[in-house]
Amino acid sequence: MRLTFASYNIHKAVGLDRKRDPERILSVLHEVNADIIALQEADRRIGARETCIPRAEIDDSPWRLIEVAKRPRSIGWHGNALLVRRKFEVHDAEPLDLPTLEPRGAACGEITVEGQRIRIIGTHLDLSGLRRRDQIRSLCGFVDDCSRNLPSVIMGDFNQWGRATGAMREFADRWVVVTPGKSYPSRQPVATLDRIVASKHWDCVESKVHHTGLSAVASDHLPVVATLELIKK
Repeated sequence: MRLTFASYNIHKAVGLDRKRDPERILSVLHEVNADIIALQEADRRIGARETCIPRAEIDDSPWRLIEVAKRPRSIGWHGNALLVRRKFEVHDAEPLDLPTLEPRGAACGEITVEGQRIRIIGTHLDLSGLRRRDQIRSLCGFVDDCSRNLPSVIMGDFNQWGRATGAMREFADRWVVVTPGKSYPSRQPVATLDRIVASKHWDCVESKVHHTGLSAVASDHLPVVATLELIKK
């Protein structure tokens, strides 16, 4: 089984032209055409934490939300949202809190694809290296404590420049860390902030940064994409 995963910090749907354009974000998602998508900064930070992409537009897309929101006008948790193909069966969904001084969290869901149950987590980690370490330890601990040893994928904006340095060392050799390339800032990317991290159940077939004319202006980040193949036992 092969699945395409994507992670995209959509910057609250505000592009480099300073215009909030959710339809432009959805057009980028159509370009990427991934099976499973983790979005960051999908909700506004203040007030009712209203979604930056109207639910009606998501309902007209090839994807469905994994429902983790605690607020009626949100689509995620601390801005983290998960989209999956409509044909996939969604089971458990829950928001996760991460250790931090400012609000940070993760969206977690379990889905079944071709008879195989898998776990997906979308997150946006802290700017502080020490807190990023604690947050990655928390996410790994959550997966370890789950009763089911499911194939798992953690995606998001890790706010980590080095490919295998700093907080990324917390994944050690029990995870496959996929860093597709430079994804920030979108017009002329210099930093590898966005990643897709897979449990040892997976092999990475290919990965890339989705850099097109549209994605270069739709957000301050570019989407990162990885095709993962489930290892046969």
